[in-house]
Amino acid sequence: MSPASHASNASALSRLTAGGFSIGVEAPLDNDWTPAGELARRNSGRLPGEPDMQHHAALAKLVDQLGFRALWVRDVPVYDPSFGDAAQVFEVFTYLGYLAGMTHDILLGTAAVVLPIREPLLTLKAAATVQQLSGNRLLMGVASGDRPVEYPLFGRDFPGRGANFRNQVDLLRDHARTHLPEPLDLLPRPSAPLPLLVAGLSQQTPAWIGQHMDGSLAFPGTPAEHAHRVAAWRAVAGAKPYASFIHLELDARPDAPMKRWRFGFSGGRTALIQELQAMRAAGVDHIGLHVRRNQRPLDDTFHEIAEYVLPLFQNFAATDNAPGAAMRATADA
Repeated sequence: MSPASHASNASALSRLTAGGFSIGVEAPLDNDWTPAGELARRNSGRLPGEPDMQHHAALAKLVDQLGFRALWVRDVPVYDPSFGDAAQVFEVFTYLGYLAGMTHDILLGTAAVVLPIREPLLTLKAAATVQQLSGNRLLMGVASGDRPVEYPLFGRDFPGRGANFRNQVDLLRDHARTHLPEPLDLLPRPSAPLPLLVAGLSQQTPAWIGQHMDGSLAFPGTPAEHAHRVAAWRAVAGAKPYASFIHLELDARPDAPMKRWRFGFSGGRTALIQELQAMRAAGVDHIGLHVRRNQRPLDDTFHEIAEYVLPLFQNFAATDNAPGAAMRATADA
């Protein structure tokens, strides 16, 4: 049975925010940012920031089966030692096509594709391919990029990346119909519009972003920081989804206190529940969990979150799937 046969008729965006709030995970599915992970990296000869991908397929299947809403994949075309982060190693669309073939329900997101360094028509074809093969599960996060070293490698102009970004968004929106001479076409044709979520402002004005993007992929932050960002997003984008990420180390002790660090925190599941409640109250619609700092085995961590945390946030009786329903659900609680 093909992956598409398992997909919902609902759009990927409406599924992301169904019930008002949802929780996903961010690849790579490895806890290499830990002392034990670093030791294993050195012993294996992997580069600094290069995760262990041996168990990624089994863990991707697991988070799908456990009910996590989305699996997010970053786009890092070239390994740069100065950044020390290879993301999930694999080319983003190839990897999503692979994940589409082994999962059934989980949404598959890019966080985020750097449009200006890519060939536009091939990017569109790759995205449309993943969208169709996954059964309309693709969430396409897009960005203008923040690594100047990459641009000359691809023959692209770094100062002009803002205009390039806008042009590529136009092409993605009309499936290149106004960009190809007749009788040329690009296949596969889209089964639905590609959902575009933007990381940052991508060299655009807030008003342009609010009008042309379908959602926001916000930089990690505290609930208070997100409350300010959500207000700014709602002012230009209305009820369109607002998503972000947490770098999590889940302590085996359920009531272990929270210890914040940059981009996230360590603590037990009680602290995680409280943080997610605060995020929901701040107006956040989706949180992806980044687990490279997590010291416990990831399968144990995912099982615990699925048993004790997901039901508190993803099983609301509300049927309103509109972005922003999180705030209404909180108010009604």
